[in-house]
Amino acid sequence: MKSKAYAALWIVGLTIGWFEASIVIYLRALFYPGGFAFPMVEMPMPLLGIEVAREACSLILLAAIAYLAGTRRADRWGAFLLLFGIWDLTYYAALKLVLGWPAGFDVGTWDVLFLIPLPWAAPMWAPSLVAAEFVAIGSYLVFTRDRARAYRAIDVAILVLAALIIVGSFLAEWRAVAEARVPEHFPAGVFAFGVVLGTGWLIAIERATRGTPPRQE
Repeated sequence: MKSKAYAALWIVGLTIGWFEASIVIYLRALFYPGGFAFPMVEMPMPLLGIEVAREACSLILLAAIAYLAGTRRADRWGAFLLLFGIWDLTYYAALKLVLGWPAGFDVGTWDVLFLIPLPWAAPMWAPSLVAAEFVAIGSYLVFTRDRARAYRAIDVAILVLAALIIVGSFLAEWRAVAEARVPEHFPAGVFAFGVVLGTGWLIAIERATRGTPPRQE
């Protein structure tokens, strides 16, 4: 049953990723007929509002599917991370397939990642790395959903802190996007610290629960 549910999540993630890429392909055809590049072209406020709402709806959709796909907290979180990771990686694969972007698989190419609450910008290797890690962590949580887990408040706080550090690194150049400038610096050290902190702490927590019998939530 786990294998069938896992395969279904991959199908859904790939589908949503293609939808996401299709929308961006249309937007780039409208606003960047010569090919996407910074500085950003100013989008009319009504369209910008629609785009922000669409991004919020995408997250709600992923969360709702993840909730329905799981029966416990572990596999619901796992399903969400898995879907998010597949969605993001499929998005970049589709842009490369259809638009040939970025040219030559230049993973240092800057991209706008998100608009909530402010514009996120980073070289595409950074969100791709996070997405790949989400796929790995999500897969692990889905297949180990019956393991007993008891995260302490400090565990949750550190994982949230790590996520906020990563998001903060993506927000570092938000003004460049808002002011139609070319982003100049990505705080790779801050980003790496967030990734290592979150990944390392999660591994430590999971090792502490290894071998414990399953329990009911």
